[in-house]
Amino acid sequence: MSLTQRLSLVFAVLLLLCSGTSVWLQVRSSKMHELEVVQGLSRDLAQHIARDTQLMDANGLKPDAVRQLFGQLMLVNPSVEVYLLDVNGNVIGDAAPRDRMLRQQVDLGPVQRLLAGEPLPILGDDPRSADGRKVFSVAPLMVAGHAAGFLYVVLLGEAHDQFAERGAISEALKTALWSIGLVALLCLVAGLAAFGLITRPLRRLTDSVGRFDINAAPIASAALDTSAASGRRAEDEISVLDATFRQMQARLSEQWRTLTRQSQDRRELVANISHDLRTPLASLHGYLEVLSVKDASLSPEERRRYLGVALDQSRKVGGLAQSLLDLVRLEHGFVVPVIERFSLTDLVQDIFQKFELSAEAKAIILTPDFATRIPGVHADLGLIERVLTNLLDNALRHTPRGGEVRITLSPQGQFVDVTVSDSGPGIAPELRDGLFLRPFNIGGARRDGGLGLRIVHQILQLHGHRVELLDVLGQGATFRFALPVDQQTAERMVPTL
Repeated sequence: MSLTQRLSLVFAVLLLLCSGTSVWLQVRSSKMHELEVVQGLSRDLAQHIARDTQLMDANGLKPDAVRQLFGQLMLVNPSVEVYLLDVNGNVIGDAAPRDRMLRQQVDLGPVQRLLAGEPLPILGDDPRSADGRKVFSVAPLMVAGHAAGFLYVVLLGEAHDQFAERGAISEALKTALWSIGLVALLCLVAGLAAFGLITRPLRRLTDSVGRFDINAAPIASAALDTSAASGRRAEDEISVLDATFRQMQARLSEQWRTLTRQSQDRRELVANISHDLRTPLASLHGYLEVLSVKDASLSPEERRRYLGVALDQSRKVGGLAQSLLDLVRLEHGFVVPVIERFSLTDLVQDIFQKFELSAEAKAIILTPDFATRIPGVHADLGLIERVLTNLLDNALRHTPRGGEVRITLSPQGQFVDVTVSDSGPGIAPELRDGLFLRPFNIGGARRDGGLGLRIVHQILQLHGHRVELLDVLGQGATFRFALPVDQQTAERMVPTL
């Protein structure tokens, strides 16, 4: 059973109970009002009867007079019943058949309340019923200034009850039932329509959840904005839930695609690294095998040349393995930056000295371009040295002979901008997509920068910064990043692992 059906069923049951209770209360209220009116109009009836009728003689009360009085009253009002009571409430005179008297004593409590003028209706005992109570009129009978008994008049007697049972009550019940049925039917139709309108967004959300596919295309931002706007206009929980689900669906789909893309990149990385290792290992193995087989026939110059090539290939394999190890440690959070203050100008000068021989071999000029006053920065000295080393090595490899590599330091408020540029050909637009995340092309060829740029990206991301590739007219590849001057800024930007 659906939620709408359950709500409709509960609503119908509650509607029926409320309608029945309302009719019962109305019938009871109408009945009590009728009793109040009858008793109010006939309150002094017993007093008039007692005053105009001879119910006592010298010997006291005359019980036989009640029968004659009852016959006279039946002609005027058939529903009236007259009883003569003593001072204790015992019935000592009546006009009822012997088998109809079911109670020989009347409780005098209601009698005293009526005589005291309490609010109506007041119900007293019905002598012709074992437990019935009806409205009445009463008058005290006095003999020589003392109470001798009461004239007790039941205003709605058996004749009234028999007439009511023949048709009046059945018609009232029939009308009440038709009223209940009509009102319940109209309210049920209105309730079903209302529940349908209220739960329509919930049904739409249920359909969306049922059709949810994490591999599906992301929902357009315009659709999300429209849904969110409608939720704000409606200001109801279901619309807000629907908009939130759509945003969650788009976010999950995007995260799933990102994870899928990262998984694919990782598989490509493993495959391409394996391919990249095969060439220097094969070369190393080949030269070592030549040295082993032809050692006796090789001249000292050939032996030194073969050993030099083998060592060069060994260094390539070692450097690639070290880069892979560093990348894994950075990506999996094994490296925690140790923030300290150091001079960025001194660090750049030290790195220039490390690459001085390599630059001279290609006649490349290493140019430091520093502002007048460069404040100290706060970062991990070893990691920032690795960043500058990778960027400078990448620039030297792609700068033609006789070119220039420039490192610029420029204070910018609470940060120092670091720019590494070269005079090489730059990076083609088709190779810039994922430059810092994918060290290989789709075909497997190494990108410009390779693993070095990916390591740079990971280190700066670990510091809460990012590296950018700039388009500068007249220059080759230009990379820029920033380092904080303030200690608190640096600690705030470093992510917690």
